[in-house]
Amino acid sequence: MTAASAQDNRIVVVGSGAFGTALAAVAAASGKAAVTLLTRRESIVEDFKQTGRNDSALPGIDLPETLTVSDDPTVLEGAGIVLFAMPSQAQREAARSLHGFIGKGADVVICAKGMERVSGRLLTDVVEEELHLQNVAVLSGPGFAADIAKGLPTAMVIAANGIERASSLAEALSGATFRLYPSADRIGVQLGGALKNVLAIACGIVEGAGLGDSARAALISRGLAEMSRFVAARGGEADTVRGLSGLGDLVLTATSHQSRNLRYGIALGASGSAKGQTRELVEGAFAASVAADVARQLGVDMPLTEAVAAIIDGKTDVKTALEQLMSRPITQE
Repeated sequence: MTAASAQDNRIVVVGSGAFGTALAAVAAASGKAAVTLLTRRESIVEDFKQTGRNDSALPGIDLPETLTVSDDPTVLEGAGIVLFAMPSQAQREAARSLHGFIGKGADVVICAKGMERVSGRLLTDVVEEELHLQNVAVLSGPGFAADIAKGLPTAMVIAANGIERASSLAEALSGATFRLYPSADRIGVQLGGALKNVLAIACGIVEGAGLGDSARAALISRGLAEMSRFVAARGGEADTVRGLSGLGDLVLTATSHQSRNLRYGIALGASGSAKGQTRELVEGAFAASVAADVARQLGVDMPLTEAVAAIIDGKTDVKTALEQLMSRPITQE
């Protein structure tokens, strides 16, 4: 019995940004199912018809001829697997507006990294609430959209309530160059994806401020410890953060200049504060204060996350935050 058996085997990817387009491309290229990329912009549909590309999101990358691009939400009706590839803070509104088109038997997979800013809730909880579904899955891990779309080897993780469901989805969505590993820890996978963005900003600050590679290495390792504590406190498995959705994704976004979060952090470090810096579309910039607030409520010590949140929110500058971190009491690792 496959993941899509309750419906048909069609896959619909909602969200025509870079990541959604890349996921649609790799799914279509696998040839396992008919794949549609659902966009809100008629211009993207027309561009694809004319050029076979989505140059607004992935310039210069040819998409599979078997892919369909549509702006008609009725394509969701009967689809077996629906990927939500819009930004984290748009997940609730998207689920609310598309509720009437998605069948009760569909597998919905969240492909965003973050927590809801207003409530601090996990995105699976948010989408399940709006769609009146249970067992919404989540896809996360180290994968840049351009690499995925170009067919470069990429491994990520997909988590669902139950390893059999996750394994079925992993089989349905994996391709020749895109490998998904199944997990039953939705909490750990989601929080790893959200917190690694915060820590990537911190690594960017280190780079922008010229603090050296040793500082970056220390930050990654101590940041991983923060992630582990937070995941355990929220009911997830601490070991999950050592996998693809935690350490793997953190290493990628903390070292590659393709990372929007890293580049934002570099700008903060170079300028010394958040004054005048634009954080639009920087997921970690929103996740930092949310995670810091939740950590305080749970009594979890997260000094790096607190420091990043304070810098972004304009409560302190880089120099002061660094002094505070380096003057903390020395404890056993």
